[in-house]
Amino acid sequence: MNSKILIVDDHPIFRMGMKELINHEEDFTVCAVATDITEALKALAEKTPDMAIIDVALADENGLDLVKKIHETNKEFPMLVLSMHDESVWAERAIRAGARGYVMKKEASESVISALRTMRKGKIHVSTHMVSLLLNKLQNDSENEEHSTEECLTEREIEVFRFLGAGLSTREIAEKMTLGIKTIGTYRDRIKQKLGLKNATELTRRAVLWANDESIHKV
Repeated sequence: MNSKILIVDDHPIFRMGMKELINHEEDFTVCAVATDITEALKALAEKTPDMAIIDVALADENGLDLVKKIHETNKEFPMLVLSMHDESVWAERAIRAGARGYVMKKEASESVISALRTMRKGKIHVSTHMVSLLLNKLQNDSENEEHSTEECLTEREIEVFRFLGAGLSTREIAEKMTLGIKTIGTYRDRIKQKLGLKNATELTRRAVLWANDESIHKV
């Protein structure tokens, strides 16, 4: 079975390499490429691909917005998300948005083909490490669900938390809120304490997932 693939990425060299990699396989063919959400949606309508590979970072756009748009109209359409970002933060967000797989760009050449084949079977593809993280999260969420919700945060803390979920650094948040960096650091510490988070990575991951849930509920 030959599956038609749409590649959505704004880096021409990466697109070229990915296209060559996929076309080298007998059971896959790249039918279209796109650099942004508008081009991608047009290609979906005109080329009718069977699957898509979507980068999170699309110039000034977020590839997960495209994933959500496609998932809203076709929940069965397999999408593989690629990203340079830490999978412990972004993989679950991609799956929640509607993707069937997540691969970090540094591992793309080794993992993309196997990920596409896994997704074509109706399964989800993430790394073994990510499976372990998700299982640990399920266990921890079950243990902490009674006392570690975002409802315990103040309005200021929620504002900081929302900016963290949008990917802003402590310095950028300080500039947005016209506060000192140390003040933002204090807010971060309070949020970690209230939510029972151990470190900055857990804080960022929780903020990203929360921001994603918020955006889904607003749709």
